Amino acid sequence: MNAIPDAEALYIELLRGVKSLLRPDTRLVGITSGGAWLVERLQKDLGLAGAPGIISSAMHRDDFARRGLAASAQTTLPFDVNGADVLLLDDVLYTGRTIRAVLNELFDFGRPACVRLAVMIDRGGRQLPVAADFAAQKLELPATQLLALARGDTGAFSFKVEENT
Repeated sequence: MNAIPDAEALYIELLRGVKSLLRPDTRLVGITSGGAWLVERLQKDLGLAGAPGIISSAMHRDDFARRGLAASAQTTLPFDVNGADVLLLDDVLYTGRTIRAVLNELFDFGRPACVRLAVMIDRGGRQLPVAADFAAQKLELPATQLLALARGDTGAFSFKVEENT
């Protein structure tokens, strides 16, 4: 990988992209944990009323036996999912397996009218037919590397690259 992407610059691009996807009844839902951080800030920066949704993929992961229950936030959807226009937010889209798990979790709460996806980075490498409606950046990484969003004490975002063992 050349350089680690500037997460704050990509956040500004994501904010622009999310604005273009918003409809009057759109509800933002962040995927734990990076997407949850993003949705909290987006909800505020967009001046949207109410609390955003937070959704966890933990209960529907296909690698649950290996990973167990993550110490991440549990699903909180402060709106009726039935008939809702849901915009999922995540930091990095990779294989598509987290999105599959999140969709299963979402449908446990009801049947939305529409579900779309916006991400900061689409790193390719899909194993399932999942595509983002908006990606702030496309970036190729070796399969041996993980790209994770971090949030500092001031709320500023950064990316860190870790070797996948």
